[in-house]
Amino acid sequence: MTSPASGASPSGSFESRTIRKIQLRLLPFLFLLFVIAFIDRINLGFAAFTMNKELGIDAGQYGLAAGIFFFGYFLFEIPSNLLLHKIGARIWIARILLTWGVLATLTGFVTSVRQLYVARFLLGFAEAGYFPGIVLYLTYWFRQRDQAKAVALFLAGLPVTSIVGAPLSGMILDHVHWLGLSGWRWLLVLEGLPAIAFGVLTYVVLPNRPEDASFLTTEEKTWLRDDLRREEQAKLERHSPSVLQSLRSARLWRLTAIHFGMMIGLYILSFWAPQLVKSLSGTYSNTVVGAVVMIPHLAGLVAMVLVARHSDRTMERRYHAAIPALLGGTALLLMGTSPPPWVSLLLLSLLAIGVYSYVAPFWALPNRFLTGYGAAAGIGLINSVANLGGFAGPYAIGIATRATGSTYLGLALAGLPLIASGGMLLLLPKDH
Repeated sequence: MTSPASGASPSGSFESRTIRKIQLRLLPFLFLLFVIAFIDRINLGFAAFTMNKELGIDAGQYGLAAGIFFFGYFLFEIPSNLLLHKIGARIWIARILLTWGVLATLTGFVTSVRQLYVARFLLGFAEAGYFPGIVLYLTYWFRQRDQAKAVALFLAGLPVTSIVGAPLSGMILDHVHWLGLSGWRWLLVLEGLPAIAFGVLTYVVLPNRPEDASFLTTEEKTWLRDDLRREEQAKLERHSPSVLQSLRSARLWRLTAIHFGMMIGLYILSFWAPQLVKSLSGTYSNTVVGAVVMIPHLAGLVAMVLVARHSDRTMERRYHAAIPALLGGTALLLMGTSPPPWVSLLLLSLLAIGVYSYVAPFWALPNRFLTGYGAAAGIGLINSVANLGGFAGPYAIGIATRATGSTYLGLALAGLPLIASGGMLLLLPKDH
């Protein structure tokens, strides 16, 4: 076989072996980081079982506390991603982990709803740039044809967080009351500590770029560098890479609007599924609620991996993202009928399948035309603005629940943005 370093095309086995090596070295670690991050972001849904009563928080205030995280997230998202591109992923991701771990742990000591608002806002500010930073980081290592699968394997942390975190959170609430502190306080403290530990580990083990990777041979580094450079050059020939032009791009804002609608569905699932399952029966313990909440996320995890693999195999993105969006929106609309418990669980499962399997093919879309600092800014813009849906959805449902005494009307109305997102995906031009 001709050496890839000589400029000849590598054999399929060399190419596959190199990509597999990168996947095994990077994705499990990034996956663990995302699980830790998302647990800290959404464990408020379980803490609310006892926290709301202890601090005197009503449904509207809880919705605001859950959603205010995303204002801090929004303000620092783009600057954070630009800094990651300039400083390097190893240092910047480690910094994010350390600061949010400290703040997540301190949230367990708040004594009023106002302090909770401040803690959640600062937590969002600290975590800003983490997710789009990882998406950007993956573009340094994976070609477009491999990106949806890579993103899906990383984002499998979304459903796995709830699969693992839901029963764990329920058990902590029921059984951990050390030093006279409430279970919800220990929940926030214990689930915040891993971020601090992994922040230190990230600085030690995470390479910035392929050229820094000790686990790749010289031939593998050369082949990967050249292949990625060809993709970048092709994008540069068609599109301007400047930050300002990327942020003014109409297609970028269309993708931002699409993702905004889907984030409403994702965070409704994250923040309100435990509340909804708890309301199905007054006899459920927190541990049982945690076990039941696992079911929709297991279904979503399986669908997520299968859809991403098929999307990469066919190199088709629009329909692979649009159909799950429409499915999730329909599930939320049907929630408005106040279905019996087993149907509610089925609809939550369909919602999870929709929001999780949409994500990987969607994030392959902006990487088709963004590069360099333009990619850093553009991915940051999509994620920062769209994640305001994480405020809008939970807060609106909290207001609707307080006004009507039922969660179901708010859930049904929240289905409309997801259906709109699916429609906008279908209308994207084929060259997206």
